[in-house]
Amino acid sequence: MDAFYASVEQLDDPSLRGKPVAVGGNSDRGVIAAASYEARKFGVKSAMSSKIASRICPDLIFVKPNFKRYKEISKQIHEIFRRYTDSIEPLALDEAYLDVTENKMQLNSGTFIAQAIKNDIYTELNLVASAGVSYNKFLAKLASDQDKPNGLYIIKPEDAQRFMDKLPVERFFGVGKVTADKMHQSGIFHGRDLKRFSLEELHARFGKSGGFLYNICRGIDHRAVEANRERKSLAAENTFSKDVFDATNFRKLAQEIVIVLWKRYEFSDKRGRTLSIKVKFSDFSQITRSSTVPTEIITFIQLEKIAHQLIENVLPLPKSVRLIGFQISGFHREDIDYQLRLDIDI
Repeated sequence: MDAFYASVEQLDDPSLRGKPVAVGGNSDRGVIAAASYEARKFGVKSAMSSKIASRICPDLIFVKPNFKRYKEISKQIHEIFRRYTDSIEPLALDEAYLDVTENKMQLNSGTFIAQAIKNDIYTELNLVASAGVSYNKFLAKLASDQDKPNGLYIIKPEDAQRFMDKLPVERFFGVGKVTADKMHQSGIFHGRDLKRFSLEELHARFGKSGGFLYNICRGIDHRAVEANRERKSLAAENTFSKDVFDATNFRKLAQEIVIVLWKRYEFSDKRGRTLSIKVKFSDFSQITRSSTVPTEIITFIQLEKIAHQLIENVLPLPKSVRLIGFQISGFHREDIDYQLRLDIDI
């Protein structure tokens, strides 16, 4: 989906249409969750601080996120997907892989199916989607980002190697700034540069990801679309507007996040045995602590007791805190519902 959260807000509030909109908190520590294309023209983008976004786009309109509404729309989009195939792997509320090798329409054109889905989404929901079509997941994902917004881009098998040769390594899955800088030091800037190295050399330079890089620069990706991909955790966290240092306030804020996590956990049919706490300090260093119990957590009292032990475990605080998060994992059985990171305002 194109600028999904912002597009839904503009759909629900016509006064926002055609205007620069950012979904997220407007505070010194707020972060942009999504930006409309009108805002993107000014350089506003997701994960940017609200402070910087306001500076580069003075007319930017901030809207608080409404995940309940986004999930509602996402379910309607997936209902459209299911007209064509049941082989759907959700990545987030606004993105999914679809395997249409065998499809309900008995069509032999992935491109035609992609266009039909785009048309259905626009006609029925008045929202715009972009689609990428190719013979594997990596290339389909790249294609979907190639011609936004409202794009439809196809990478055919005969064109894949040429496309990968020209692709900057920064666009490779899992290649962040640190890895990209390391690649540049070795003279690796594009996919064609990776092909100069053997599998052993890439393993030596980049560890476990070496094998993935070796294959993907050659257009090889054997990962299947996992329609029943399991969710491994359920989490809630918050970044505070002001750093927290005193233990009393830390306990209070941590407890509030535990309550939010329980509300999500209560409405899930998954039951886990491990609770983890994440604490990020003002200097961006972080620690995590976990506790695993013999039986599944089924009541709030159980969750609260484990959380209290973890909270006390990280006290006294060595320095001020900017983020606290809790996560439940170790699920015995899992569904394929969507995972949201639920932020709360303090």
